[in-house]
Amino acid sequence: MSDEKRDLPPIPDRLPVTVVDAHTHLDACGAQTAADVTAMLDRAAMAGVTRVVTVADDLAAARWAVEASTWDPRVFAAVAIHPTRTKEFGAAEQSEVERLARGERVVAVGETGLDYYWDYSPHDAQQTAFRWHIDLAKRLRKTLMIHDRDAHEDVLRILDEEGAPDTVVFHCFSGDEHIARRCLDKGYVLSFAGTVTFKNARGLHEAARIAPRGQFLAETDAPFLTPHPFRGRANEPYCTAYTVRHLAALRGEAVHEVADAVRTTAERVYRLPGA
Repeated sequence: MSDEKRDLPPIPDRLPVTVVDAHTHLDACGAQTAADVTAMLDRAAMAGVTRVVTVADDLAAARWAVEASTWDPRVFAAVAIHPTRTKEFGAAEQSEVERLARGERVVAVGETGLDYYWDYSPHDAQQTAFRWHIDLAKRLRKTLMIHDRDAHEDVLRILDEEGAPDTVVFHCFSGDEHIARRCLDKGYVLSFAGTVTFKNARGLHEAARIAPRGQFLAETDAPFLTPHPFRGRANEPYCTAYTVRHLAALRGEAVHEVADAVRTTAERVYRLPGA
């Protein structure tokens, strides 16, 4: 699909320090082949986004993400069953997710968690699947990547009950300053998507301001959540650069400082080789 048809924002100036898009969906962005992936990563590199974690939400996407991570050295994968797809999540699905999650270039178990906004899967089924994914992340010693939508209290409760893995990332963090402090006190990492650039997202703005270095990431969640002022248009990994610059403005810090923090935290959280 051409960039013009997808109505992509312009590629911004290259960041002074390269960063990682901590959560994207290359397949949903339109990538199908190795050539598509390389072209998308080449565009990202123009903005200073030199590595990405492409994330699955069902088994087909998980298989694709694992394969795509072998097509380009700038791509890593995360696999899990999205909470909205856990209505039927039995032994066969669990076995396949675990097989895929053991992949060498799979850096996280995710996205998993709870979603009480959409009424696609019963809450009890979501919670059962979430507990299983927590256990998988601990057994594989991989980062747990959480999807939390309108379910903050239950997500935090279940993490406490099950015992969180060593590293937990709240993908597209959606809480306010209060929830952020509770997560940060536990040592969890907050990943900020384009939503943090939205003018009415005051709770997110405060959360971004209080997250210390080492506990925040930047992501696109592409093709969704395109940063302001391009909200509603298509999204790609290069748009991480817009979010990084907005984070710097919110925090009153230099862009190179925030970019460096985003890069080094992603390398630690996902055990990525240095750029």
